[in-house]
Amino acid sequence: MPLKTKLEVLSKEDFIRVHNASLKILKECGVVFKCQEAVDIFKHHGAKVDSGRVYFSPKMVEQALEQAPSTFKWQARNDAHSVTIGEGFAVQPNGGPVDIQDIEKGRRPATLADYANLQKLCQASDVISIVGSIPVEPQDIDPDHRPLRITYEILKNTDKPLMSYCLYGRQIQPIFDMIEIAMGQKGFLSDHYTVGVSVNPLSPLKYATDATETMIEYAKRNQPVFILSCILAGVTGPVSLFGTTVQQNAEFLAGLVLLQLINPGNPVVYCPASTVANMKNASYITGPPEAFLINTANLQMALDFYKLPTRVMCGMTDSKRVDYQAGYETMQNLMMGMLSGAHVIHECLGVLDSIMCTSYEKFVIDEELLSRIMRISKGLDTSDEAMSLDVIRDVAKGGEYLTHDNTFEHVRDFWNPILSTWDPYGVWEKEGAEDILVRANKRFKQILASCPDSLIDPNLDKELKDFVSRAVKT
Repeated sequence: MPLKTKLEVLSKEDFIRVHNASLKILKECGVVFKCQEAVDIFKHHGAKVDSGRVYFSPKMVEQALEQAPSTFKWQARNDAHSVTIGEGFAVQPNGGPVDIQDIEKGRRPATLADYANLQKLCQASDVISIVGSIPVEPQDIDPDHRPLRITYEILKNTDKPLMSYCLYGRQIQPIFDMIEIAMGQKGFLSDHYTVGVSVNPLSPLKYATDATETMIEYAKRNQPVFILSCILAGVTGPVSLFGTTVQQNAEFLAGLVLLQLINPGNPVVYCPASTVANMKNASYITGPPEAFLINTANLQMALDFYKLPTRVMCGMTDSKRVDYQAGYETMQNLMMGMLSGAHVIHECLGVLDSIMCTSYEKFVIDEELLSRIMRISKGLDTSDEAMSLDVIRDVAKGGEYLTHDNTFEHVRDFWNPILSTWDPYGVWEKEGAEDILVRANKRFKQILASCPDSLIDPNLDKELKDFVSRAVKT
């Protein structure tokens, strides 16, 4: 049965306190939306607005919470890969790194070829459920053309549920069109949750133009929106961890209301992603233990109080290399993410340097770390059969466990590593004494070498290429 233990930092009484404090902030302080269409939507529904600052009544917030679904099916092009968000545990690629790294070529600006390689690794993985996003941002592509080129690589190399990224409104429709071409049906998005997007409030208590336009376009097309508040306690939020929890909750609720006003019932995922600042220089860091104390509190609010699906960033490190620091910070964050009960995790596949770089070797190492925490999350089988009384009686009569029939039946039930070595020192030394980075380098290359050139047929490939070519010229 699944683990009984769950990480909790708030009491049930604290839920009410955080919720009421959030309502107070939304009513008295309001939230700025840098988008006239959003402001007009709020005005139309009776909200008080002053110079782009929207003030929310408790009734508006409560109604939005009632409308947002607790689960939704995220449709993949290959339905066998579709996932239900709000149940279980799903893994999504990173979003944000601009550099790529491996032990042979070192750190360098990422290219579109690197982006495609990471999509292939996601597709081939047994632990990764979702594809797309921005595991690296290709620097060799014109920024104006980047969204279309990236979307083409996702559709060409994967058939799992896909995540796009935040853009201005005019850039989004062509992406929807490409996805419907790949799905083989115009209007497919109207009744299928097919492409998700992550948007960030501009803390404190603002939503920028691109984030707001993205939310509006996705809600109009009935597509899931992941609201990710990324506050730096002491810089863009209160230095108090609890105060940052409250602000993070208020920022999420403001975005939730907008989405439900546009499309009641639109899927929304609560994505706490705050941390504390490095107060030596007010910079962003991802490895401090305080970060998950903030985000666990918000995950509790979403899971236990609001009954909403959740996602959290939880594989990050501030280390610049795949070293001991990278290992302990990554595992700290992964374990806390799993124990906090998040439905989706991301920033957990090769990220280094406060989400500025993705390492090919760490990508496959992190797959092993993810498989470890997935095994831990399954807990202990406590059935009568697993109690093994008959087996214990047999051995007590004079037998032994190693060659017992029950052992042979279940010998492959234990978790086994993908990259870690459990061999004795002499065997490891005889086989080349390779460290884990060398083994990881070999593994990611082997995976890429075995990946198909494309997952789409030539006719669809041509149709998508022609669409991109026309769109780029306009």
